[in-house]
Amino acid sequence: MARDPRNGPVRRIAVPGVKDASGAYLPSDPPPTFKLEDFLFDKQLKFVTDPRPYKIAVCSRRSGKTVACAADLVCTALKFKEINCLYITLSRANAKKLVWKEILKINHKYKLEGQVDLVELSINFPNGSTIYLSGAKDASEIEKFRGMALKKVYIDEAQSFREYIRELIEDVLDAALMDHDGDLNLIGTPAPIVAGYFAECAGVVQGKEEMNDAWAVHGWTYFDNPYIPITSGKTHRQLLERVMKRRGVTEDDPTIQREFFGKWVNDPESLWIRYYADKCHFQELPTDPKKKWNYIMGIDLGFVDSDAIAVLAWSADSPDTYLVEEEIAEKQDLTSLVEQIRALQVKYGCYKLVIDEGGLGKKLAEEMRRRYMLPVQPADKTRKQENVAFLNDSLRTGRFKAKSGSRFAQDTRLVEIDKDKSRPDKIVISDKFHSDIIDAVLYAFKESPAYAYVAPKQPTIPGTIQWNREVEDRMFEAELSGLTAEKERMEGGYG
Repeated sequence: MARDPRNGPVRRIAVPGVKDASGAYLPSDPPPTFKLEDFLFDKQLKFVTDPRPYKIAVCSRRSGKTVACAADLVCTALKFKEINCLYITLSRANAKKLVWKEILKINHKYKLEGQVDLVELSINFPNGSTIYLSGAKDASEIEKFRGMALKKVYIDEAQSFREYIRELIEDVLDAALMDHDGDLNLIGTPAPIVAGYFAECAGVVQGKEEMNDAWAVHGWTYFDNPYIPITSGKTHRQLLERVMKRRGVTEDDPTIQREFFGKWVNDPESLWIRYYADKCHFQELPTDPKKKWNYIMGIDLGFVDSDAIAVLAWSADSPDTYLVEEEIAEKQDLTSLVEQIRALQVKYGCYKLVIDEGGLGKKLAEEMRRRYMLPVQPADKTRKQENVAFLNDSLRTGRFKAKSGSRFAQDTRLVEIDKDKSRPDKIVISDKFHSDIIDAVLYAFKESPAYAYVAPKQPTIPGTIQWNREVEDRMFEAELSGLTAEKERMEGGYG
């Protein structure tokens, strides 16, 4: 009997409750039974049915990892009574976009009678089990999971989480899974830099191999997804060739290897801001008494996103710029933001405050100037990519420095260029991850003259070859200058 792997076999039986005019029951299509083996292809199925408590799936783009996640969450909720399952990604909006529609589709197609709560973003099944969807974009959101009793947890797009994912798992989720002997699953794609908690769990970070001991590692790619040719009418290879032709790259390109083959490859060219930890980390601002430090504050406004403040230090006697402090706060009011700005201004004596006046920012900035007497200036947002190029050059040479645990240092390895939408004349940033602090740093950095620093010329030692050459050059220039002056005098006299 023909079947659709996602719908099961086609059957028709008589179901009591619906009758024709004669009183006979009409045939009806019963809901198909939801089975993982009918819904998932082999590598997806192998992952979700692996009984080990800690699992990780490293996949390519368009591999169907989110479908596997949705199916496993639903299957678990149906199998066990009165348990909770949890899906976490960077934001609630991403959760709704990535997996919510798949869960709703399964619920509808298989008539599972799950009750949907759009406010809480959850679905409760008749057996009392519930699937919750949530976001956790920073450490402040970890606490909302504390105290929950969970049977299954998925963390999606795990490669895009900052270091707080370690605290989320080790301090919160491990305990939450104990009541029901639950399991934890990380899914994601290889990040542009082989670093971070997800890479450590996958066993690909040098010196961190022991992290992988507890994790069962799985993986599949775009080429394993049997639905791609069905929906597109083209083979996997034909579609990949089209992408490579447009980008002007070959299969060996690091981004192609990551995105379509699911391989861990260092790919710094995919990052918008390229931070070099070995060159750019610092612990304390140099205390050389000969250097006078000047401070600039950059302010990026947000409400749905966060407010971010960056304080940079620079000196006329140094080529280096330092990110000495950063503040990130979500959904705070204007008074709270002003208090943050004033505290930092007093602490550092910032001589310039630059603020993003885009959108509603212009009104807020004007209110700061008029009501709070803060001397904020509009950030220069023109030629932004040129400013990014200057910052990247300063990072490459180690002339821009930040602390190792700073939000800026963490975010630089997460903000990617969208290579499908970018053109040679226009860089488009991927919407997978947004950083507020990077924008704040860019606004302040554009006002810092440190990147244009030219070291003073050191005097040469008398008697050296270089000293003799400089003496000869000065004598030649003096003689040439005298001859030129004599010629001009004589020509003037004949006039």
